[in-house]
Amino acid sequence: MTLADEPGHLIRRAQQIAVAVFHDVHGRHVTPIQYAILRTLHEAPGIDQVTLANLVALDTSTAADIAARLEAKGWIVRHVLPRRQRSLALTPEGETVLDALRPGVQAMQATLMGSMEPAEQAEFLRLLRKFVHFQG
Repeated sequence: MTLADEPGHLIRRAQQIAVAVFHDVHGRHVTPIQYAILRTLHEAPGIDQVTLANLVALDTSTAADIAARLEAKGWIVRHVLPRRQRSLALTPEGETVLDALRPGVQAMQATLMGSMEPAEQAEFLRLLRKFVHFQG
C-alpha cells in the first residue's frame, strides 16, 4: 500500500484542500470553523457553549475561545446562564457576515465536488457522513 492509498493521508489532504479553497473564496477574515459556528448559531440561536462545541465537533475550551473572539468581533453575543454556562446568539452583524459568506460557500462546494458526477457527489457525501458518524 502506498501513502496515496492510506485513508488517514487522504483525509488529511482533503482537509488541506477544503481549507485552502475556503480561504481562496473568502479570504482570511473568517475561518472554516468560525463559519461553522456562525451557521450553527443561525440554525440554533440561544444554544449553550457545550452544545455548540458538540455540534461543531470541538472541545469545550476551544469553542469558548472561538466564541470569545467572535464576540469581540461583534458577530455573536454571549449571555451568562446558571452554572457558568453561556447561551450564544448571532448579532445582526453576525447575520450579515453569514449572509455574505453563503454565495461563496456554494461556489466552494461546486469547486470541491466539481470533479465528480452528481451521483458520485451524493455517494461521496453519504460515505463521509457514515464515516464521521461512525467515528463520533
